[in-house]
Formats: sequence, C-alpha cells, structure tokens
Amino acid sequence: MLNYFITSKTRRKLVTLFSKHPDYEMHVRGIAKTIHEDPGNVQRELIKLSEIGYLKSKDRKNTKVYTADKKFPAFRELQSLVLKLDAVSRSQRLA
Repeated sequence: MLNYFITSKTRRKLVTLFSKHPDYEMHVRGIAKTIHEDPGNVQRELIKLSEIGYLKSKDRKNTKVYTADKKFPAFRELQSLVLKLDAVSRSQRLA
C-alpha cells in the first residue's frame, strides 16, 4: 500500500527500515545488504533523503553512516503511517 505514496522501491524500503528502527546506524553497503538492493541505488536515495532532512549522516572512520533524524518535522507522522500500513499489509497477507 505504501507503494502508492512512495513510488521508488528503494526509497520505500529505506523509509520503512528507518521508521521501524529509528536508532539504526549503518553504512551504505550494510543498508543495501539489509534491504536487498543495489548499493548505488541505495546511496542515491540516501543522499536524497538526507537532503530533505529525513536522514542525517556522519563520518565514522573511512565511511559515512546514516541514521534517521528524529527532529525531522514529519518524522513521527511518517513513522506512524509506515507502521500502520505495514501492519495492514501483513494482516492482508495472513487473511
């Protein structure tokens, strides 16, 4: 159902990941492995989500680590929407 609101599959997976795990900190390749997407596509979407303020990044040693920015104005609302839609999706699959 979330695919109607967020058309990019990779972006949808990232928003879902960071909504479910807001304290999750990981580098591009780790995130790509977790959501089963190409690292290049993941990096492109991470940059876009960082530019709008949904994610924040910090340099750790030789790599950049991404995490959700809980101060993003619509973070709680988006998180709530994602979690609700995920629950609806799961219940529909079980029915």
